[in-house]
Amino acid sequence: MPVTLDRTAALLHDAVDAGRVPGLVAAVDDPRHGTAVHVLGDDGAGHPLRRDTVVRIASITKPVVAVAALALVEDGMLDLDGPVAAWLPELAAPRVLRHEAAELDDTVPARRPITLYDLLTYRCGIGMLPRFGADLPVQRATAGLGSDGPPGSYPLPDPDTWTARLAAVPLVAQPGSRWLYQTSGDLLGVLLARRCGTDLQTVLAERVFTPLGMRDTGFSVPVADRDRFVPLLTAAPGGGFTVTDPVDGAWAAPPVFPSGGGGLVSTLDDLLAFTRALRGGGSPVLSPGAVAELTTDRLSAAQRAGAAPFLDDGCGWGLGLAVEDGGRYGWDGGLGTGWRSDPSTGVISLLLTQVAWDGPEGPALLHSFRAAAHS
Repeated sequence: MPVTLDRTAALLHDAVDAGRVPGLVAAVDDPRHGTAVHVLGDDGAGHPLRRDTVVRIASITKPVVAVAALALVEDGMLDLDGPVAAWLPELAAPRVLRHEAAELDDTVPARRPITLYDLLTYRCGIGMLPRFGADLPVQRATAGLGSDGPPGSYPLPDPDTWTARLAAVPLVAQPGSRWLYQTSGDLLGVLLARRCGTDLQTVLAERVFTPLGMRDTGFSVPVADRDRFVPLLTAAPGGGFTVTDPVDGAWAAPPVFPSGGGGLVSTLDDLLAFTRALRGGGSPVLSPGAVAELTTDRLSAAQRAGAAPFLDDGCGWGLGLAVEDGGRYGWDGGLGTGWRSDPSTGVISLLLTQVAWDGPEGPALLHSFRAAAHS
């Protein structure tokens, strides 16, 4: 075993043996040395994890939805630079707060329309602010719309109601000017469903899941597959873990609002199929040119700096995913998952746990795993 893979295996075993997570499923996929898969520990209740264990991938949903959007662009069904008002008429004439702490009636007109490109680069003008615990008027107005908590922590209204409620709130920033987390992904999901005249699950199945053989990826877990699903855990202050979502909880039935920003569940092999397709140039879902568009950083230095703590250490953003200095790309899910691909080496790293990360920057385990996998 190469030294890198040996070091990765050791730190993963140490994490489970020390109780930092009860179990995990991970892979380091290296075209030079093959694929090292690690299936360790259990679900916190004594049920061993499996290679086909189903986990909530949370914000790794974002790049999946971005790929579907680019597939529609390549087919001529969407225009990357076109205004989203064609499919989201609620956003045809947005107002913008004079500053993020302003009252909701202290606004100016948007200088230009919101475009599909703005949604994919997460610069549509509204989203999760980095001022956690603040009580700004815009935060109160968007409470319960997916910008103030992790996926599955509260029910969202149906897509039309959600979009109407969101559109009634002014933007925080002019379109294209500021990177803001989460809401662009959910808006993108609504737009794709409306453009295709169906629900987001069907759009993703047709454009991504079926072509890539991702049989276990979706917005809910059928009863027949529930034995492979795991409860969502959080670390308890005194040690051990607390169940925050059981296997028959928030993902037991198709959601009223399929969240394009964080609603999917998946497995290791489904995510390997997705990430290998991008590594191989996108076939059969995208062209190499579209993959290049997806994985090119779009943020200015000021936008990067203003995106902390969601983006840190100089990390940028492409279309629906992070792009690091040097070109490594991917994204993480706050409910315990992480992915990066390095185009210079071809190495893909995937870490899937069922323990929610303790903050937007993720835990030490994820960073240690990634450093070892890509060393």
